[in-house]
Amino acid sequence: MKGTPSDSILLRECQDNIEIVTLNNPAKLNALSNSMLLKLQNCFDEISLKKEIKTVIIRGNGKAFCAGHDLKEMMASKSDTDGGKVAMVDLFNRCSKMMQTIQMMPQPVIAQVNGLATAAGCQLVATCDMAVASEGSQFGVNGVNIGLFCSTPMVALTRNISKKHAFEMLTTGEFISALRAKELGLINRISNENELSAETLKLAKTVSQKLSAAVKIGKKAFYKQMEMPLEEAYKYTGEVMAENMGLSDTQEGINAFLEKRPPNWFNK
Repeated sequence: MKGTPSDSILLRECQDNIEIVTLNNPAKLNALSNSMLLKLQNCFDEISLKKEIKTVIIRGNGKAFCAGHDLKEMMASKSDTDGGKVAMVDLFNRCSKMMQTIQMMPQPVIAQVNGLATAAGCQLVATCDMAVASEGSQFGVNGVNIGLFCSTPMVALTRNISKKHAFEMLTTGEFISALRAKELGLINRISNENELSAETLKLAKTVSQKLSAAVKIGKKAFYKQMEMPLEEAYKYTGEVMAENMGLSDTQEGINAFLEKRPPNWFNK
């Protein structure tokens, strides 16, 4: 697959079966403008249909991973008649749809964070299935500092870290370090800046080597069972495992394990 033009605000390239998506508007700290949201939505919709893509990496060019929404664009969209509420609801709905698309994609999605991840940018990190960050990265949901509580980023954040830590971040507007983000469970791994791309790619390759049909089934079940009561979750995941067991490639994987040989998957 060919890469996108370097002047695009969203770059895409494919390394083997890994899609790398790069936010490329460093002058605006890779803000989630209307154009960026549209490009991301179309990108994720397209990748979702590509069986040959096993893992996705999202990263940002410049000193920020993503600084959240474009505040200047938001202010410009306000109207005299309704105070901009209709436009704002539409914006946040489109952003929420994009975030939910990431979790509905069959491929695991990894955030590669180098620099700032603030407000909806932090939401993007929290939304991704996994995250690797450089040592100097910082994370915050600091809209409260300008009088705008990060209510939509809160949805993803509170599904990653405990409520007291999330509430502290939301009400103080303070940044946390990569080390603290890892302690709280917002990110998986920390790397020095020079090795960040290699470390993220290593994780992506590890996941990509697994049976994609099983990963697809598992990712869907992972998010669905989290919203269920315990008994319902066990019943649902039991049915999911039974479905997974019915795959011919799963049978091959089990036989290969018992016979102490590598699996010969037909539809890897």
